[in-house]
Amino acid sequence: MFTGIVTDVGTIAELDQQGDLRARIKTAYKTSGIDIGASIASDGVCLTVIALGDDWYDVQISAETVSKTNLSNWSVGKHVNLERALKVGDELGGHIVSGHVDGVAEVVAIEDEGDSTRVTLRAPKDLARFIAPKGSVALNGTSLTVNDVDGSDFGINFIPHTKEVTTWGDVAIGDKVNLEIDTLARYVARLAEMS
Repeated sequence: MFTGIVTDVGTIAELDQQGDLRARIKTAYKTSGIDIGASIASDGVCLTVIALGDDWYDVQISAETVSKTNLSNWSVGKHVNLERALKVGDELGGHIVSGHVDGVAEVVAIEDEGDSTRVTLRAPKDLARFIAPKGSVALNGTSLTVNDVDGSDFGINFIPHTKEVTTWGDVAIGDKVNLEIDTLARYVARLAEMS
């Protein structure tokens, strides 16, 4: 489990496509405190650590995960949002995030509003019904509040702090973004279907 509060921006150092995709991610985390088998959300995808170095960790990514996320767009040098898994007693600053990406949204508009930036994204049609104004979503692993919804399009405002400590400061129209809908929204929709 995660909260969607990004705690490091890592860099893809190596990619190796064998049976599965293996990625090496450079990080500012103290890797001496990371165990083999630990889960780290990387751009919102829960990935398992399989090897460690002084300032990097390796993950192995299945073809299924690559096909359902934006990880197929990863390249050496790309920056990614990172979050270590929750420990008992950690602060829940965002919302409950599983690291299981539901689909990929596309950035369709960007507009500065004062010091903030409004980003409009288009969700896959089958996921749009789970997104509501003032609800939560995780985008590339970042817990965010939805401002408005218009069909499959929804708007998010990014304050300067978020743009500085995540990869959102480099967002561009056409970017593909990992989308995880709020777990509560999923269950409410399921209950509504059953009644």
